[in-house]
Parts: sequence; structure tokens; C-alpha cells
Amino acid sequence: MLHRWLLSLALCLFVPFAAIAQTSETIDYDLWKSVATRAETAVDGEAGTNEVFETLRSRIVNFRTKFSEARLANVERIATLQAQMVALGAVPENGVEPLAIATQRSEISLRLAELQAPVQAAEVAYRRADGLIGEIDTIIRERQTNRLLSLGPSPLNPVNWGTAISELVGIFGDIKSESRLFSDSAARQTFIETLPFVIFFLVISVLLMARARRWTERLGNLLRKFGGRGTGVWSFILSVIRVTLQLIGVAILSIALQITGMLGLRGEQLIEILPIYGIVFLCGKWLADWLFPREDTDPLIEISEVKRLEARFDVALLSALVVLRLILDVMLGFGEVSEVTSPILHFPLIVCVGILLFRVGHILRGSSQVIVDDDGEERITTFSRVTRLIGLGAVIVSVLGPLMAAVGYFQAGDALVFPAVYSLAVFGLVLVLQRFLADVYGWISGQGVLGREALIPALAGFGLLVLATPPLALIWGARVADLTELWSGFLQGFAMGETRISPSDFITFAVLFTVGYLLTRLIQGALRNNVLPKTKIDKGGQNAIVSGLGYVGIFLAAVVAITGAGIDLSSLAIVAGALSVGIGFGLQNIVSNFVSGIILLIERPISEGDWIEVGGKHGYVRAISVRSTRIETFDRTDVIVPNADLVSGTVTNYTRGNTIGRLIMNVGVAYGTDTKKVEGILREIAEAQPMVLANPAPFILFSGFGSDSLDFEIRMILRDVNWSLTVKNDVNHQILARFVEEGIEMPFAQRDIWIKNPEALVGDT
Repeated sequence: MLHRWLLSLALCLFVPFAAIAQTSETIDYDLWKSVATRAETAVDGEAGTNEVFETLRSRIVNFRTKFSEARLANVERIATLQAQMVALGAVPENGVEPLAIATQRSEISLRLAELQAPVQAAEVAYRRADGLIGEIDTIIRERQTNRLLSLGPSPLNPVNWGTAISELVGIFGDIKSESRLFSDSAARQTFIETLPFVIFFLVISVLLMARARRWTERLGNLLRKFGGRGTGVWSFILSVIRVTLQLIGVAILSIALQITGMLGLRGEQLIEILPIYGIVFLCGKWLADWLFPREDTDPLIEISEVKRLEARFDVALLSALVVLRLILDVMLGFGEVSEVTSPILHFPLIVCVGILLFRVGHILRGSSQVIVDDDGEERITTFSRVTRLIGLGAVIVSVLGPLMAAVGYFQAGDALVFPAVYSLAVFGLVLVLQRFLADVYGWISGQGVLGREALIPALAGFGLLVLATPPLALIWGARVADLTELWSGFLQGFAMGETRISPSDFITFAVLFTVGYLLTRLIQGALRNNVLPKTKIDKGGQNAIVSGLGYVGIFLAAVVAITGAGIDLSSLAIVAGALSVGIGFGLQNIVSNFVSGIILLIERPISEGDWIEVGGKHGYVRAISVRSTRIETFDRTDVIVPNADLVSGTVTNYTRGNTIGRLIMNVGVAYGTDTKKVEGILREIAEAQPMVLANPAPFILFSGFGSDSLDFEIRMILRDVNWSLTVKNDVNHQILARFVEEGIEMPFAQRDIWIKNPEALVGDT
């Protein structure tokens, strides 16, 4: 029943925290032995109902918690005494040692034994309790499995219909017979006296249920004046307020019916849980309105308007059928019914729910939300794929569940159909809450609807899915004890060698490492912006200091975090040594680049802003990281060079230390030209360049006799070699202008062709 499931969920959420808050108490080992003996007897004979086993298990879990705390008693004192024993050293082989040392060893051993005795007793008791819990869980799971797979009478057998109908009519007769409205004059008098209050409560109930929508709409017009219009935040809040008002109306209706005093015992039991019926129906309808809205404005699930209308209707009917299921369960619990009654009365509900599940699953399979990727191609989103998969699961369950119930596997069919409905409700609730949180983030951040695609809403959705895991587990048959057992194991952590790492260790590690990391970044920022710019260290050296400090700071933060969390990694040394061999082969290039990056930062053969040439690529160094260096070429493209290539290869640094550099230009003139005149013209042009240093002065070299020209070289020392292309361009323009003005001929390729046997080319005349 749903109200039992809700109670189980509350216990699931409460028990772990109660276990955490439990304080250490004195352990009554005599009582424990009595409980353990009783449990072992029950387990050996598998005697007792599931309720009995659950009660025994709960008591054993309480003892186990105490034993777990007792195992950690006097840990520091025991560690101190063990360290003292180590300091005394081993007993000599001949067994003879100074009296003072022997006395100390004896006293420490005796004290150590006294402290370890309760710890060892708690350890033994803990193992016994843990084993009993496992055995009880095994028995209960086997019983659950046998119950689900048990073959009972088929609800399609007409022979059993009469019995089921007669028992149902009998239940209604009992409810009617308990009513005192027509049989008890005193009850009628009481009813007349309380009638004004009943009418008052009924009027309030009707007003709340009928006028809630209009009231919330007026409230929404007022709240939207404070901002958030168009984000969907107020719509969600108002819808929750509307459902809450309607549920209050249902609760008041339940009170009004109860104070009449005319319903009888069974009738009052039905009315007492009327608010639960209201929660199921109204929340189901609320989910339907959000998942399949009437307006075609950014729906959660991309389907047509007609399909959304069908889905809203189907979900509302599913909610009503779940309510009928709850009412039927309560009525069947009023008395003893035959084995065939429950399957026959539940079967029509299972079939109807299966039909509606099939319709909803078919609609979900038609979800077609698409996005356009960078290549312009449309593809279905991951959300649509998941929605289609859920729809396919609903279709399969809608067919398989009723078939199993029809054959006679009623428990299995029932355990498929209704949990599927509850699971769809949980997934729908997660989806609606995720959209609400995304809208809240978009409103606060000012991004509006675009905020739904941010990282924080995605993380919020993941957190909601994690929170939905325990309810889903309970829906599909998990016990509260199973979840508390998982939680207990989580709190105890997991073992790595001889070290046990608990969640508190993880939290301590995360906090210390985060503090160390932030402190490192803070110091780096202070050095980069405030301290180092005031020194005479060049930019490359400043970057090296900041980067090196970052590596050292992160390493120290990790060491401090590991030490502060109490994680002992010495037991992992052998495993780490074995893994290092394989990792060394697989990551040798990465390690080589990492070491090379450290060498670059220490030796600084290149720095950010240098003009270098490596592997035939020219460009400026823009960033030096641990693994690689980014070079920006002259055509504004980035070249990522592994650091190992910069350390082991040949690198030309044109601006290392300073920007002064030499530019060599080749010039050719035609044969017969006055070489001294050419030399003077070239010198004048070079000396006239503002970027060329006067000392050393430009040098003109008559380099030799080419095949087509007389070759000269202009060798100039530039103040900034980065301007070499500009200087070369200006010098070429001036050389051409002066050569034209002076009548100096520019060379071009000349070839003399010699024809052998020219008479052979002369034809007959």
C-alpha cells in the first residue's frame, strides 16, 4: 500500500541519521548473547514470520552499531603503547635483558592486553552480528522471491468469481451495518448537534477545492510584479500552492465526515486516509499538467498537442486507479478473505492500468526532441532517447504484467504494473523539479530561458536523480533494511590494503585540498600581479616562478590533505610499484613531456613572447604548460609542440635575451655593371633605414659571380628583429627605385643555344 511505502521512505531517510547520532553506550553482552542465540535458532529453523525476522534484525543492527563503536575504543592509547613496545625493541635471543627494560615491557604488555580485550570482544561480537544480519536478509529475500514466483489460481477462472463477489458484497455490508445513522437514535441526535460544524467544514472544503485555481491566478499576477516573468518560477510555485490548498480541502472534508460519528469503525478507517487518496490523485494530475501542458510553449516532452491531451487524460485515470487500488487494499484488510478473492478483484485494475501504461508508453516513444550540431545535421537529444527507452519499458510492462496475472502469477504481475506507474511518477517529478531549479537559476543569473542549458541546472538534475534512487529501490521491492545496510556500509567506507577510507576521510581530504589549492592560486595571483612586476626579473622568469610555485603548492596541498585525512598509503606501495611499470610504458611520452616542461621552466631557453623556429615552424611562444608549448605562427595559427621536442630537438630562438638580430638580403645585377657604384647605392639605402643600427654599420658583400648575375649581400643589424619583414620590404622598394634612376640593369636568366649540324635544318629548294 502506498501509505506504507511512504512510511518506509520516511524510515529510510531517518534511520541513517539516527544511527549517526547514536551515542556510545555500555554494551550488555549477556543480553546480546540471548538475542543472538534466539536469532540463530530462528535462522536455523527458518521459523517465524517476516515481521519477526525484521524485529530481530533491528535489534541486532542496534547491537552491531554499538560493537562498531566499541572496536574503535582506545585506538590512540593502543597505538601509543604499541609504539612504546617498538621503541623497546625485540627481546634478545637468549631472553636475557636488563631488569628495567623487562619490567617496562611487562607493564606495557599487561596494559596493552587490558585495552585490547574489550576491542577484541567487540570485534568478535560485531562479526557474529554482521553474519546474523546477512543470514536474516537471505531468508527474507528468498521468501520474497518465492512469493513473487508462486503460482496461484487464475482470475480468469469463472468458478472463483462467485466467491470473490460474495466476499466483496459482504465487506460492503459490514461497512453499511456499522453505520449508526439509521439504527441509533443517540447517534442521530449527536449528528444533528454537530451538523452546523459539518456544514461549515464542508463549505470550506468545497471553497478550497473549487476556488484554489482562481485564487492562485490572482496571487500570481501580484507576485509577477516582483520579476521573474516568463521564467516559469512563479507558475511552479503557484501550482504547488494550488495543490496544497486543494489537499487542505480534502483533509477538512475527511474531518467533516469523521466528526459526524456515523461511519462506523471500517468507514472511519477508509475516511482517515482520505488525504492520502487526495495526495495521490491531485499530485498525479499536477504532474500531468506539468509534463504535458495545455500550452505549446516549451513543453518538457516534445510531443504534439493532441498527444499531450491524451497523456494528461491517461495520467489522471492512472491516478484514479491507484486510489481505487488503495481503497481496495484497505477494504480487503478488514477481515479474512479467501486466496482467490484478492487476485480476482485486483485483476481488472491491473488490466486497466496496463492499458493506460501502454498508451502512455506509446506516447513517450513518440518523443522527438532534436538539436542541430555544428555540422548542421539534426540528431535526437539524449533526453529524447531516454524518454523513448522509458516508454518502451512501460509498453513491455503493460503487456507482461497483465499476462502474468492472468496466468496465475498475480504477485509478479502486480509487482510489475503498479511499481512501473510509481516509477514513471518519480521520473516525472525529477524532470519537473529539474526544470524548476533551472528556471530559478536562469532568473537569478539573468540568463532567462538560456540558463536551462548551463552546468548548474545539469548538476542539479543529477543530484535529483541520486535522491530519487532510494524511493525507486523501495518501489521495486527493496526493504528499508537493505537501504540502511547500504548506508551503514557507506559510512564505514572501503578498505584499500590495510587502510579503511570512510566518507569523512573523503570530506576531510576534499576540504584540505581545496583550501590548499585556493591558497596556492591566491599566492600565485599576488606574485603575478603585485610582487614580481616590481622586480627586475624578465617576463619569462616571472612565469617560471609562478608556474613552479603552482606545481609545488598543489603537491603540498595533496600531501597535507592525505595526511590530514589519515590515509595511510604505505600499504599501497607494492601495488603502486607494480602498476608503475605498466604505467611507465603507457605514459612514457607524457612523463617525458612533463619533465621537459619542468626543464623549460627552470633553464628557460625559451620564454613567452620569444620568436623561435622549431621543426620548420616560425612563430611566437604564447604559453608554456606542463605537457606542451603553444606557438603562434605569423599567419595566426596555433602550433602545439610537445615539450620533449623543444628540449631534445634543435630550436632557433631569434629574440632570446634581446631583440637585436641580423638581416641578410641578396641582390643581383647584370654583368657589366659598375660593382663599386652598386655597393655605394646599397650602403646608402641600408644606412638610411631607421631600424638598422649604425654600430656595427651595415656591410655590403660582393658575394660572387652567379650564372646570370653579379651577386651582392646586404648585411644589416636590426634593433628589433621582429621588424625584419618590414625592413626587407622597404629596402627592396628603394633598391628598385634607385636602380631604375641610375640605369642599372636587373639580371634575368640568359641561355645561348648552339645548333649542331644547322645544314640539316635547311630543306630541299
